[in-house]
Amino acid sequence: MKKNRSGHSRRSYKDSKPSAAILDLPVAKNDETVIDIIGMNHDGEGVGRAEGYTLFVQGALPGEKVRVKVLKTKKQYGYAKLVELVETSPSRISAPCPIYDQCGGCQLQHMDYAAQLEWKRQLVVDNLERIGKLRVKGGKLDTEQVGQAGQAAGADEANSILVRPTLGMSEPWRYRNKSQVPIGVTEGGLVGGFYARGSHRIVDMETCLIQHEENDKVVNRVKAIGRKLGISAYDEETGQGLLRHVVVKIGFATGEMMIVLVTNGDKIPHLDEWIALIREELPAVVSICQNVNIRKTNVIFGDVTRVLWGREVIHDYIGDVKFAISARSFYQVNPAQTEILYGKTVEYAGLTGNETVIDAYCGIGTISLFLAQHAKKVYGVEIVKEAIEDARGNAELNGMNHVQFEVGASEDVIPAWKEQGIEADVIVVDPPRKGCDPRLLETILEMQPERVVYVSCNPSTLARDLRILEDGGYRTVEVTPVDMFPHTTHIETVALLTRN
Repeated sequence: MKKNRSGHSRRSYKDSKPSAAILDLPVAKNDETVIDIIGMNHDGEGVGRAEGYTLFVQGALPGEKVRVKVLKTKKQYGYAKLVELVETSPSRISAPCPIYDQCGGCQLQHMDYAAQLEWKRQLVVDNLERIGKLRVKGGKLDTEQVGQAGQAAGADEANSILVRPTLGMSEPWRYRNKSQVPIGVTEGGLVGGFYARGSHRIVDMETCLIQHEENDKVVNRVKAIGRKLGISAYDEETGQGLLRHVVVKIGFATGEMMIVLVTNGDKIPHLDEWIALIREELPAVVSICQNVNIRKTNVIFGDVTRVLWGREVIHDYIGDVKFAISARSFYQVNPAQTEILYGKTVEYAGLTGNETVIDAYCGIGTISLFLAQHAKKVYGVEIVKEAIEDARGNAELNGMNHVQFEVGASEDVIPAWKEQGIEADVIVVDPPRKGCDPRLLETILEMQPERVVYVSCNPSTLARDLRILEDGGYRTVEVTPVDMFPHTTHIETVALLTRN
C-alpha cells in the first residue's frame, strides 16, 4: 500500500480496480468454465453466459458448448479465450486460409458460408428491432404484438418490414479488387502483408484468399524488386524509412492494373530501374503512381499523388457503366456484388424513365450513373471535391448528360436545389458508417419524395435513421442485406421507404 505525504495509506489506481469478488461476479480473470454459446455479436465473437454473466469468446459459434479461460472482466460483461470445443456447431468448418488465426482481415472463415448469410440477416433484423423499435415480419416485436393484440395486430401485419434473405456470392473468394499492403522490415529484409490481430506488427504474406489472384502476384513482385534494389521500409516508431504501403488496384472487367507506392518522402532511389522491372515482369500494369505521406499517422494516403509512369487512371465496369479509377478514387472493392447492390437500389427506386432522382453522398458517381440508366434526371451531391471531379468525368465517359453533380454537404445543397424548383421523386442515400446527418433527414422529410432508398454499411445507424424517417411520415417496406464482404462481419443493406 502506498503512502501519501501525510503518511496515510492510499490505494494506487491499480489497487483500486474492483476485483471480480468485489463486483460479485461469478467468474474472475484466469478462471476456466464451460458455457453455451447462444449468439454472436457484431464483431463475430461468440456470446455465452456464465451464471447469467455475459462472456464474449473469439472463434466460438452459436449452438456450441465450449470450455473457455476468462481473460478480462468488466461490470456487465467479460472476454474469454476458447480453450476446448465440448460440443461443435454443424456450421463450423476449417478455415481454408493458413494464416486466419493470426490475421485480423477476416472474422468468419470458420463458419459455413450459408450460416454467415443467415447470421448477417439476423444481425440486420436485431438492429431494426432493438435500435429502431421497428416490427419485422416474423421477428420478435412482430410476434409479441400479434400475441398481445390477437387478430387486430395480425390485420396490421402489413406495417411489418419484410427483411429478405442476404444476397450472397456463388463463389465468395478472391472478390477484392484493391489490395493495401503495409510494408515493414525484419531480419530477412523487406516484408509486406498484414497487421497481426490486435497489433501493428507486420507479418509477411504471400497470398490472401479474398484478394484477386493478380493483386497477390503484383504485391509479391513489387516486394521482391524492392528487396533487390535495397529499398528501405518505413518504421512507425522512428518515422524513418521510405516505403509505407503498396496499393494495387485491378479492373475486374478490363484486367487493367495500377500500382501506388506510398512513400515517406518525395525521392525514390533507383526509380528508373524499379519502373523498368515492374513493366518487364508485370505487363498488365498500365499505371504506376507515387503517393507521398510524411505524416506520423495510420492514414494510408498523403495529399500529394503523382504518376510515375503510364496512365493516370484504370477503367472498370459495373454492369454497362464504365468508370475511371484514379489512385485516390473510392471505388467499391467487390464489383460483382456492387452490381447486385445497385441493381437492388434501382429496383427499390421504382424507376420508369420519368423520375427525377437525388443521390446524396454520391462519391464518384457510381450509384448516380447506375440510376441514370433508368431516370429522366439525376442530381448527385458529395462533400469531397475530388470525388465530384471524378463523378463528372465518369458521366462524360458514359455520355450521360442528364446527370448533374455538385460539391457540398447534402443538407446544404439539397435545400438550395429545392429553392431552385428542383423536386425529387426519389432520394437515394448511401452515407458513411455514422449514418445520415440529422439535417439531411430533416431535408428529406421537408422535400417529401415518394420514395427513399437507403443504402447502408452499418445496420445500427440504419435502424436509427429509419426510425426518424418513420416518425416523419415514411414507412419502411422492405430491406435486403447484400454480402459485399464474405468472411468478414461487414454487411451492406438496402432499404425501401415510401411516403405514408
